Amino acid sequence: MLKTIPTVIADIKTNINITTAAVAFNEVKQNNGVVVDVREPSEVADNVIAGTINIPRGLLEMKMLQLYPNAELPIYIHCSSGVRAVFAAEQLQRVGYENVKAITCHIDEIKKSVG
Repeated sequence: MLKTIPTVIADIKTNINITTAAVAFNEVKQNNGVVVDVREPSEVADNVIAGTINIPRGLLEMKMLQLYPNAELPIYIHCSSGVRAVFAAEQLQRVGYENVKAITCHIDEIKKSVG
């Protein structure tokens, strides 16, 4: 039986850490973490979020392992709605990252949190 995306997201959320944009951007200043934007480059070009690094979800695991080989690095994942962030956080945990949080709010709230 096929599952709906909301059902899959609800299942994943029980196994990952979720945070708000405000908390994430405050924490990253204190813990030297990284905020990763998993949107596609064309989406980022239309709506840049300062202080983030863009790694599209399809390249995430490979690029993160190259750029950030520290499994303990605090990582905050965002997208435009939170859906891809949840999937991305699950994948990073799967490859061994220990301190991953998904920012699950809309991109407008993320922009407000950056200032």
